[in-house]
Amino acid sequence: MDVLLTGGAGFIGSAVARGLVGAGHRVRVLDALLPAVHPSGRPPRLPNGVEFLRGDVRDRAVVERALRGATAVCHQAAMVGLGLDLDDAPEYCGCNDLGTAVLLAAMARAKVRQLVLAGSMVVYGEGRYTCEQHGAVAPGPRRTADLDAGRFEPPCPRCGEPLLPGLVDEGAVLDPRNVYAASKVAQEHLASAWARVAGGRVTVLRYHNVYGPGMPRDTPYAGVASIFRSAVARGQAPRVFEDGGQRRDFVHVADVAEANLVALEALSQRDPGSVRCYNVGSGSVHTIGEMAAALAAAGGGRPPVVTGQYRLGDVRHITADSARLREELGWRPAVAFADGMAAFAHAPLRGE
Repeated sequence: MDVLLTGGAGFIGSAVARGLVGAGHRVRVLDALLPAVHPSGRPPRLPNGVEFLRGDVRDRAVVERALRGATAVCHQAAMVGLGLDLDDAPEYCGCNDLGTAVLLAAMARAKVRQLVLAGSMVVYGEGRYTCEQHGAVAPGPRRTADLDAGRFEPPCPRCGEPLLPGLVDEGAVLDPRNVYAASKVAQEHLASAWARVAGGRVTVLRYHNVYGPGMPRDTPYAGVASIFRSAVARGQAPRVFEDGGQRRDFVHVADVAEANLVALEALSQRDPGSVRCYNVGSGSVHTIGEMAAALAAAGGGRPPVVTGQYRLGDVRHITADSARLREELGWRPAVAFADGMAAFAHAPLRGE
């Protein structure tokens, strides 16, 4: 297979590139080398045989050039993270949504009909919750007064009683609760429209909290794992927001790369015009506090400090049911939480 890999110089993209080459595919990487991710302006070392093209997915001419000879696209290019405030909205929508639209239009012209899209669990907003009295319910928006008072658990919107968090599956109603999440929902809708009009085949991989070697350092757009990892490396205590009880699914980047590989190789078996979404999670639920403690212990650093601070755009609990990916494509995560965190505590980060 001849694969165009957008964002292939990034944290996840470079792992995907290694996996594709290892499986015998030909790979061309298109990456803009954004300063927030690549402060040196230089791409990482990519596997032998990978063609690298520097350019932005919003540039029609560059994308058309990158698509020459491609039979499939693995679209990883995106601006990621929660961001700082609404001033980031134009950049998120430009990078993620305009970039995806330019890419899809070029794919339609080039008659490239296979796409794996890097999605995100943020499209769900809060995860799945049940109330003892009212069953499955969707919590309302988080209220500043509650958060200021240290009431972080969402109450039942009908009776106000505590809710029990559970696993969310791919059939859940999408409920983006910040600008980044909204941009990822828009990417999925654009890809779905393209599939129907162009007869394309789309697989959306909704990543959960990805971590591993090569993560960007602690910028405002970095993931919480790299922020904690950077603190440990500096000899500082990781600072945990809220009470540390936020539930997440931490999945290793090597397992995410493998999910992309099996998704690409299964595309040709799908019907034209089809879209299929898959959660990509380890299946192991841990709290933010547990992750911080595991990194601090493995790195020989100071124990985490729970701050009570919060970000209004965050969600309390979001964990995935990844059974569909396991059952339909035979994917299995290989890196256990304890092993992955122990190694990550000493792994190099991007920019170090």
